[in-house]
Amino acid sequence: MTIAYKVNQAITATQFIDLLSKTSLGARRPIKDVAAIEAMLKYTNLLVTAWQGGKLVGVARSMTDFTFCCYLSDLAVDEAVQTSGIGKTLIRMTKEALQPKCSLILLSAPQAVNYYPKVGFTQHNSAWVLTNIEDLT
Repeated sequence: MTIAYKVNQAITATQFIDLLSKTSLGARRPIKDVAAIEAMLKYTNLLVTAWQGGKLVGVARSMTDFTFCCYLSDLAVDEAVQTSGIGKTLIRMTKEALQPKCSLILLSAPQAVNYYPKVGFTQHNSAWVLTNIEDLT
């Protein structure tokens, strides 16, 4: 299996949705809202992709300042090619695009919580999420 990797190669919302639907992330991303997916791609400033032939099989989608922190929002690998090292390569290439001391930060999908320690991530116990402004007191 030959995989080609690209940095900041634009992808379409359709390609991203097709990939997400083949991963556990599909259930937690707005794959039925094309406008939302288009906005997610538009405002991404670091995108590393994996291609098998002309087919998108992996994505690492991040927002970053390239110096202090990088939020790896989506790490998705087609379930048909998982366990072949694509995810680890996407993470490595994301980290290589950053300054050496830049921290790579992510929130794990429940199904992937055991994956990240295996590839070198350290769990952080004080992450916080606010999704609804009405919850702000």
